[in-house]
Amino acid sequence: MISSRSSCRLRLPRPRSFLGFMSLQTGTELVSLALLFNKATGIYGLLTLFTGFQMSILQFTAYFLSIAVIAVLAFCLPHIRKGTPFQNLLLAWVYAVDTIVSGLYTTAFATGWYMQLKEMQATVASGASEEEEFQMVEPRGETTTPVRDDGIDTAFSMVLIIGFTLIRIYFSLVIMAYARAVILRFVDERVPESDEDDESGSAPNPFAEGAPLGEGLEGKIGRYMISVGKSYWLGGRKEDEEWAKDVHSKFRSSRR
Repeated sequence: MISSRSSCRLRLPRPRSFLGFMSLQTGTELVSLALLFNKATGIYGLLTLFTGFQMSILQFTAYFLSIAVIAVLAFCLPHIRKGTPFQNLLLAWVYAVDTIVSGLYTTAFATGWYMQLKEMQATVASGASEEEEFQMVEPRGETTTPVRDDGIDTAFSMVLIIGFTLIRIYFSLVIMAYARAVILRFVDERVPESDEDDESGSAPNPFAEGAPLGEGLEGKIGRYMISVGKSYWLGGRKEDEEWAKDVHSKFRSSRR
């Protein structure tokens, strides 16, 4: 019976590329720009308040959070190409949290829309039954009324919601994988390794106190962000090295 801590641990997928043919850096830039355009609607949503438009608390918080995400993107986007560890780690966390929050908002809006649809169907059905009592029968003895199958529309909408959510989860994994690669590259270049790190197979924490990125407010925030899922951000270097060697050997054999 084979048992080990690593085999029992849930391992997040680590994409090696974006859509199979683009680099993680390019994928992170494209996904971030798409999120920026998507969140820009929050600005227009809040501007409608000055026109007297009434919105629910749920809508207001959704628009407000969109503006907060835009501010973070404006801060982090220039650092994707630069490969700055703190900003890329922050971007990965913000995108992952926004994916979860957006999923919750979508579920809330979809539930409210579904309940309103059911109420409208009940009202229409009640009105139709009253109408039938006083409706004159045509000479042919039949009247046909087109029936709209709202159930199909609802199911199609749910499929779209689930599909977009899965796409966002994949995008989140891409940004996380790029942030991890940026951190490990910085560690290899700037942070000296200790014997403990060599034995555990994990990279040293660049945001630790006394480390190159451990000073100030960014150091404190960085330590907190990297402490959640530390084995993901700093672990698995041996697996990465084996994967790189395998890819390199396959590339060399294909050129022969």
